[in-house]
Amino acid sequence: MSVIEQTSTLSAEERRVSDLVDELLESFPPSDTDPRTFLGEQFDRGLAWVHFPEGDGGLGLNPKLQRTINERVFAAGGPNPTYRNPIGIGMCGPTVAAWGSEEQKQRYLRPLFTGEEIWCQLFSEPGAGSDFAGLASSGTRDGDEWVCNGQKVWTTLAHLSSFGLLIVRTDPSAVKHAGLTAFVVDMKDPSVEIRPLRQMTGEAEFNEVFFDDTRIHESEMLGSPGDGWRVSLTTLMNERVSIGGTIPQKGSGTISALVTAWQDADPALRTPARLDEVMQLWSRAEVSRLTNIRANQNRKMGDPGPEGSIGKMASADLNKDIYEAVMDVMGAEGLLYGSYEMIRPETAMGSDTPQKAFLRVRANSIEGGTSEVMRNILGERVLGLPGDVRVDREVPWSEVPRN
Repeated sequence: MSVIEQTSTLSAEERRVSDLVDELLESFPPSDTDPRTFLGEQFDRGLAWVHFPEGDGGLGLNPKLQRTINERVFAAGGPNPTYRNPIGIGMCGPTVAAWGSEEQKQRYLRPLFTGEEIWCQLFSEPGAGSDFAGLASSGTRDGDEWVCNGQKVWTTLAHLSSFGLLIVRTDPSAVKHAGLTAFVVDMKDPSVEIRPLRQMTGEAEFNEVFFDDTRIHESEMLGSPGDGWRVSLTTLMNERVSIGGTIPQKGSGTISALVTAWQDADPALRTPARLDEVMQLWSRAEVSRLTNIRANQNRKMGDPGPEGSIGKMASADLNKDIYEAVMDVMGAEGLLYGSYEMIRPETAMGSDTPQKAFLRVRANSIEGGTSEVMRNILGERVLGLPGDVRVDREVPWSEVPRN
């Protein structure tokens, strides 16, 4: 099919997006343009999150068009905003777009997309991980401000962040899901303390964060008092799509590491049994990729549905199995880790060696919701199975026993 024939088969939406991408790449060639300038121009043309409303980095179009935009931009050498700001792009941006005031959207979305302001997500606590609704960090109204106290943990890239999406308990007399409220918090405020958490990779991309009488103006609330649980669901569903819903090219992504290791392996290690294992994992990776394509096509504009938990759960187990196989194929070389110096990484995306990736993917079945939580979500909300036993659903949070 000729280029002219292909163009004639495009829908009006697709032609509009294609023309805007052409204009962006012609006016601001990625090779000659500062990445932040390029991303700002991409945002202004509605090509940042194409399903967002116009003026908020989008065009109000079908979200599946974003994949086409990204493929063309990346093929031309354009910057990937997710590399620098993965939590902001994948989770906080969509939440601000869904729940923020017009002032908040105008203030935060563009510099978030360009990477000028990094974001983090302040949800988990030492006593509230899988049972996120049981969190104890508090917010107390004081005039037109809220005074927040408490501790958050496993906060990715908090050490680089300008702003964070914070959930605190503002009504302890309500049931645990109903007494939560969401805020945008300034991570540079002197009352916010950030401490590194060193991982077994040697890095410290995670942090624990302490709030000591941190004052947040009511204008920085997302939604209304008590909307925190619904706001957090928007974030969590986007997080699961972000973690497990990526759609790499066929044969790329984590499975490419195994294929490369197999090609480079000592012939003595390339046994028929190990080849069979490699092919099984390649097939699982391709099934996962095709499933994510189908789920992405079925996504509605706005909040993702529970289907994002499928890709997240499947990818967690798959990634661990792939990198275990990589270590097997590498043989004794897989034991050579290199430097174990603690560093504060600039991104949470990717690992520079297979050995580091093998250690890092251990977290995939925990971060973004444990695989056990994913199974409950899929059983109850997708398959319609009876809900898990919950004895504290109707009990005020202040009366729920805690350690």
